[in-house]
Amino acid sequence: MNPLIAQLPPARGRLTANAPIGKQTWFGVGGPAEVLFRPADIADLAGFLAELPRRIPVTVIGVGSNLLVRDGGIGGVVIRLGRGFAVIEVGDNGVRAGASALDRIVAFAAAAAGLGGLEFLSGIPGSIGGSVRMNAGAYGREIKDALVSATALDRTGETHTVDNRSLGLSYRHSEVDPSWIFVEVRLRGEPGDRAAIGYRQNEIRAAREATQPVRARTGGSTFKNPPGESAWRLIDAAGCRGLVQGGAMVSQQHTNFLINTGGATAADLEGLGEEVRRRVYESSGILLEWEIQRVGRSSFEIEEMSSSFARQRRAVREKLQDDHFGRARRKSPLNQPPGKMCDGLRQAQVLPSPPLRAERGFHPGIQARPAYSSLEQNGRGH
Repeated sequence: MNPLIAQLPPARGRLTANAPIGKQTWFGVGGPAEVLFRPADIADLAGFLAELPRRIPVTVIGVGSNLLVRDGGIGGVVIRLGRGFAVIEVGDNGVRAGASALDRIVAFAAAAAGLGGLEFLSGIPGSIGGSVRMNAGAYGREIKDALVSATALDRTGETHTVDNRSLGLSYRHSEVDPSWIFVEVRLRGEPGDRAAIGYRQNEIRAAREATQPVRARTGGSTFKNPPGESAWRLIDAAGCRGLVQGGAMVSQQHTNFLINTGGATAADLEGLGEEVRRRVYESSGILLEWEIQRVGRSSFEIEEMSSSFARQRRAVREKLQDDHFGRARRKSPLNQPPGKMCDGLRQAQVLPSPPLRAERGFHPGIQARPAYSSLEQNGRGH
């Protein structure tokens, strides 16, 4: 028996040792969960948390659409909500949804009942609980624009129901205690014409298919948009369209998407993301912030890159603290030049790899491919 399972309290739900959770994410990469717990319902989850020893770490995941599980897997208990948390009830002016209900299913249920204002959810690939956690949004609206309240369990199994304002929602962020687990959400809608609501949803679907790699193995938007900027434009300007590391690639269609082309590891994807961040900083002076959630044990090469990049960031901040940021942008103080940069989006070239240790399954070669025509200039890229 898995030694951790023997330390866990009894539960009606399913406990699975060494569950291949990484392969169940949209990227399809990453190591296993030491123990995966799928609670039967809210009462089962609350009882489990109340008796779970505090020394055992807990990680909560949704459908894995905006998640990168590192190759070493996730230690402790991973909690994933299932069917018992997917109930959707539509009223005259709102929706009550379990946290594991998919955003698009919530949107479709509201539309079928003639409830508008939630069409934007059909453009968000994820579950409603995860969307509240990060205040997800698309096509002009965010969760905070429709949220009434949310119910969560804390680490001791106690229930908390908080209103919109108390959640402290801002761009791709909430102020909620990260140990809380959302179990239910209430959303506000407006009665409307079913045909008009359906037409808006069709518009959103068409826009996604035209501008995003919806049929590829991807984790959605990789980086948050900096204030007043679009992440994809900065990435494009840094010459990263089509950039490749191992089995990972920056999407040709939308540069703020990383793609598993078939044989990527989590190290490939995270390493490529860090390389994109570095190049964007070199070209614009803007440090992109990850939107994709990265969890689990880092592999050696990612730890090495991340620690090196963190040291560079500290050095930059110290150097710039008494200097005007605009002057510093013209000459980056990073002490590790990236090698030959991409001179143009249509120039294919092989670049030196970052200073990572090559191990089995890791391909340090990084190269840029010729760009295809982009549909992102329509303004819907995010």
